[in-house]
Amino acid sequence: MCGIAGIMTADGSAPEESLLDAFATALAHRGPDGEGRHRSSGTAMVQRRLAIIDLETGDQPLSEPGGASLIANGEIYNYVELTATLDGAELATRSDCEPPLHLYRREGLDFTRFLRGMYAIAIHDPGADRLVLARDPFGIKPLYYVEAADHFAFASEPQALIAAGLATRRLDPAVRDELLQLQFTTGRDTIFSDIKRVLPGETVVISKARVVERRHRAALPDGAPEATSLDDAMRRLEAALEDSVRVHQRADVPYGMFLSGGIDSTSLLALMARLNDQPVRAYTAGFVGTSVPDERAHARAMAQALGAEHVELEISETDFWRDLPAIAAAVDDPCADYAIVPSYQLARVAARDVKVILCGEGGDELFAGYGRYRSALRPWWLGGRPMRTRGTFDRLGVLRDETPAWRDGLIASESTAALPGRTRLQVSQATDCAGWLPNDLLIKLDRCLMAHGVEGRTPFLDPDLAQVAFRLPDALKIRDRRGKWLLRRWLADRLPDSRAFERKRGFTVPVVEWIGRHGAKLGPLVAAQPGIDEICRPGAVAPLFGAQGKRAGFAAWTLLFYALWHRRHARGLEAAGDVFDTLSSDG
Repeated sequence: MCGIAGIMTADGSAPEESLLDAFATALAHRGPDGEGRHRSSGTAMVQRRLAIIDLETGDQPLSEPGGASLIANGEIYNYVELTATLDGAELATRSDCEPPLHLYRREGLDFTRFLRGMYAIAIHDPGADRLVLARDPFGIKPLYYVEAADHFAFASEPQALIAAGLATRRLDPAVRDELLQLQFTTGRDTIFSDIKRVLPGETVVISKARVVERRHRAALPDGAPEATSLDDAMRRLEAALEDSVRVHQRADVPYGMFLSGGIDSTSLLALMARLNDQPVRAYTAGFVGTSVPDERAHARAMAQALGAEHVELEISETDFWRDLPAIAAAVDDPCADYAIVPSYQLARVAARDVKVILCGEGGDELFAGYGRYRSALRPWWLGGRPMRTRGTFDRLGVLRDETPAWRDGLIASESTAALPGRTRLQVSQATDCAGWLPNDLLIKLDRCLMAHGVEGRTPFLDPDLAQVAFRLPDALKIRDRRGKWLLRRWLADRLPDSRAFERKRGFTVPVVEWIGRHGAKLGPLVAAQPGIDEICRPGAVAPLFGAQGKRAGFAAWTLLFYALWHRRHARGLEAAGDVFDTLSSDG
């Protein structure tokens, strides 16, 4: 886990050292354990290291005899197995990121098909006069780029490209509107007009500062569900789950996990407890003085049943108002997901004890846990409907422009996901894996943990596990109005106290309740922000913060988050204290 950045000039002239200095400073939080630089003719790269594997000799850049050099952000979990296939190649380190470099020399641009892990990789190959960027199939690790007339530049975070003066803060109105309506953004375009994403699973080839080739590795298998018996499905699921958790624990530093008490995180804890001789450290968040469900007692019971060391974090309304400006500042590629609040605060606590956190992101997508999947399967006369047809601000009369174009990215994802033979459920899952997962859940995880120098790992988002889970029959994913049916069945058999088939209340953050308590003061402050004034109708914002109902409350949260995000990332202003002080600042 690290931060990476680099630049290739179109004319081959040497990039200025000041650019690498700017990259290194902007990405320092991602790699507090060291820095490495590479220079060769018109290409220069920098890496900030968070040391997880091979603490002594694993510094980057890494080089191979053919002259190529690599920097990377992430972990290659099958590096032990890959090393055994390299036919006597002399490795200079025990780093998990060195085998991919030798695979590149042996396999060329197809090297990523051998990798099992999360990664954003940059390889400069002077002999071939090219720069190669590659991102893991699920998009767990981020990678962004700018293609300009005289240079091509890339970085782990957009703010690093802006800090280096290689991109502007100018926003793309269409992407901004998508964010407001959808909570996240889709596809290659980011909210910054100059900055693009390397897509999940994409390998991009750059020569003379121009993209000359793109290849893609899919995260999910093709084809319809495979017929299987319940017993066989259970055996395959257990084997794949255990193997994924086993390799995701490869580290030379302490690790723990985030435990919500739900099906996904409890399943992971059960396997971690089986695979570890020492108690696993599990972190759970809950909320003080609110009406939202609190699952801490159940999470505590699961931790005790599995012999884990349980760490509980109580989050108060004061914590929310204090930390939200810093949280918005950490998420330069924005997602207005209120779960970002406990993610950020749990990461801060976990950083005192561990450098790696395993979590359950991806379980809902692979095993069909969301209610929207069940709705998508029902015919319209029984209440079925396509996913995400209504935006946050539809018919609220708040936005100046309520064009339906915000769904264009979703429509494109749905079309791409609808491969021959796939069921409606598989198409819904694949659509989420293309947009919602990388551009909301995984951005949230990456930025919140990296803000505190902690690596996040997602055992459910494993190519080998996806081969099993995604092609399960629909009836083993959704049954008796329960999603994740097979995973529930597995957990119920291994841990009866998990109450795996009980209807859970779900993990909710009381942001609507907290905002409602201060709506009269907060509404005018948000309405006065330049970023809000340009997108909202005059007089519409303040009343929204006093309105009743979940829809109005979530819309108010979205505007509050966007106001803080815009102030920091579009206007370049630092926080001036808590939410109220920051929004009151003239800045």
